Amino acid sequence: MSSSSMLPLEGVRVAEFTHMVMGPTCGMILADLGAEVIKIEPPGGDKTRKLPGLGVGFFRSFNRNKKSVVLDITTEEGRATAVELIGQCDVVLENFRPGLMEKLGLGYAALSARYPKLIYVSHKGFLPGPYEKRLALDEVVQMMGGLSYMTGPQGRPLRAGTSVNDIMGGMFGAIGVLAALRERDVTGHGQEVQSALFENCVFLMAQHMQQYLMTGEAPPPMPSRVSAWSVYDVFTLAGDEQLFIGAVSDKQFATLCRLLEREDLLARPEYADNAARVAVRPQLLLELGEILRNFTVESLAPRLEACGVPYAPISRPDQLVEDPHLKQSGGMAPMQTDDGGTTDVVLLPLMLGNRRPGVRMPLPKVGEHTEEILGAIKATAS
Repeated sequence: MSSSSMLPLEGVRVAEFTHMVMGPTCGMILADLGAEVIKIEPPGGDKTRKLPGLGVGFFRSFNRNKKSVVLDITTEEGRATAVELIGQCDVVLENFRPGLMEKLGLGYAALSARYPKLIYVSHKGFLPGPYEKRLALDEVVQMMGGLSYMTGPQGRPLRAGTSVNDIMGGMFGAIGVLAALRERDVTGHGQEVQSALFENCVFLMAQHMQQYLMTGEAPPPMPSRVSAWSVYDVFTLAGDEQLFIGAVSDKQFATLCRLLEREDLLARPEYADNAARVAVRPQLLLELGEILRNFTVESLAPRLEACGVPYAPISRPDQLVEDPHLKQSGGMAPMQTDDGGTTDVVLLPLMLGNRRPGVRMPLPKVGEHTEEILGAIKATAS
């Protein structure tokens, strides 16, 4: 990014009709990049604000840098106001069930006829096709799209441990906005952008689908896969701590053996090169496992790093809150919450120049900006 404080999407105005994760992620990305994002909430506020359990962090995670306007779009007056507000915006985001926005007169066809420069982003379960009317959740498409099959052990499909497709869907929605804004600069016209959960998941499966097309063999789930590398696994060390080690070349294997003071392994013909070691991989992993039981993660990890052997501790989300790299590299930043408190939030995983797009405003209270935004509409109309 240039030395100026200007963000790349400053001057872009977005009306966001979303809830949960997918649509809000798209809006947050645009907001972090400088757009003015106006989150339209129903009376009483977005229900995502009050989700329990694993959903308790959704609203704080995906709604920063936005303004909140309360508007009841189920009423004729609310819809009329929404249309006027949309006329002052460059982009509309929505992620409601298929057909709802059209039923309310807020679909792309109706709005684009009135505002031809409008960019309209729909976040759905499926792109147009036989499945497009189905309701979908992240877990639904993980099952349909191959991700659960590839993640769990044979016969035990397992969803990924986060809302991977919802978040990815918001990302692709934002990518579509950037492309549509660029095209509008040339043509003067807006367009509809569609992003969908199922297609996201299938995109994640592309490498496995191509593997099948090239070999004719269905790829096994990741826990049952035939590894391309002999040492590429999680090992249990002293004190039952776990560490992933991936020695993916003959040089790295030799380095690992010397680090463990077991150069005798290098002299054994069955361990002569990676192909030979893969052929006897269960034996090798058992032997290395017994050796590694004598080491602690604290003592071994810095030595692996110094020698250039890939490794990773098995971290939990609560441990990431205090991760030294995230803290020192600026990957997390404080944000004032809607209840007046403060929390740390994870920033976008990118840098523009030497800058991380960060937190610019507190998490909005329900309807905090209603008077500011809608009052301006009334003033313009009068």
